Amino acid sequence: MLITADRVLTGSGSYLEDGAVLIEGGTITAVGPRAQMDNRCSPDGQRLAFPGATVVPGLIDAHVHLVFDGGSDPVASLQASDDESLLRDMRRRAHQLVSSGVTTVRDLGDRNHLALRLDAEIVRGSAAGPRIVSAGTPLTAPGGHCHFLGGEVSGQSAVRDLVRRNLTAGAGVVKVMATGGGLTKDGPKSWQSQFSAGELRALVDEAHRAGVPVAAHAHGADGITAAVDAGVDTIEHCSWMTEDGFGLRPEVVAKIIDQGIAVCPAVSPHWKMVPRMFGEERAKVLFGQVREMAEAGVRLLAGTDAGVQRTGFEGSLALALGFYAHLGISNDRVIDMATVHAAEALGLGESTGRIASGFRADLLVVDGDPLSDLAALTQKRAVIADGRVCEPDSRPQPQS
Repeated sequence: MLITADRVLTGSGSYLEDGAVLIEGGTITAVGPRAQMDNRCSPDGQRLAFPGATVVPGLIDAHVHLVFDGGSDPVASLQASDDESLLRDMRRRAHQLVSSGVTTVRDLGDRNHLALRLDAEIVRGSAAGPRIVSAGTPLTAPGGHCHFLGGEVSGQSAVRDLVRRNLTAGAGVVKVMATGGGLTKDGPKSWQSQFSAGELRALVDEAHRAGVPVAAHAHGADGITAAVDAGVDTIEHCSWMTEDGFGLRPEVVAKIIDQGIAVCPAVSPHWKMVPRMFGEERAKVLFGQVREMAEAGVRLLAGTDAGVQRTGFEGSLALALGFYAHLGISNDRVIDMATVHAAEALGLGESTGRIASGFRADLLVVDGDPLSDLAALTQKRAVIADGRVCEPDSRPQPQS
């Protein structure tokens, strides 16, 4: 298969003009000028030309929950569904994601390892969707945030045991609910910590011993600090909540940078509604904290928390990226957050997130120039995931 377009994004902020991408099976085999690449495609090979378009790496949403429906009460919907019904709905959500240009996701908590089952179907080709890096069952305290997903643990031994069970099932990341969260109405407040320092260290040690990263859900400033001290790999939300408001800690931000911890603010595609929902002053603080971390040099990741209240799966990531441009972050850096930087944080930096020979054939073709206008990422022309052209139907197309 040969993909040609006016521009191919081959590096951070760097286009190959009038470029082409050659794909064999699920792998990119060559990238170069159109004139040089045309004769490298076999006579019977598929050729897809996109005049006026730009080819970028397939997008990566670093924070989703396929088990939730994105409605007004996703927890109630979850609890009303059996596993087979949930899996059926998750297939549809996965198809929505890949159809909108998201070719890899990190699923940060489901029930009964359903995301792992879905990923196996996608790998086999019996379902259409992005590659899924799944956390399996997220660890939480008894009665804690998302306790209804089955991950309640207390004490270092129980923590290690659940980590091992997730890893045995095939989890590619370990998720810990270091603080409470708004989705769990009967649980701890979002600013309250859920685990001791010893429990967090045991969790990180068990995961890292297996070479698997740890993602910490942490809204509270104390929980963020504890997660950093424990050596987690990514912090989700990182909203610096306190009992009285918010309190970003510059000394902890410095540790985040020194330790190479990435932060996924998990921004909703409806971010423009935050001032109306939470008040202008609260929104100003929340937005300002993300800007301050970005300016300090924190590596930010793009993620939407798709599945939670009123956050769906179709086109959400491309819309959410506008938040970072609103903060003054350059378009090339924003695109990196949703491609190469996300791939590195997911442990996939050597296989996806870039358009280069030997990398997985995950591509998004859009109208316009996203380096000039991020809104171009919403103008989809085609999606190629693992070498398959994604079509509107529910099954992937055969590889060429």
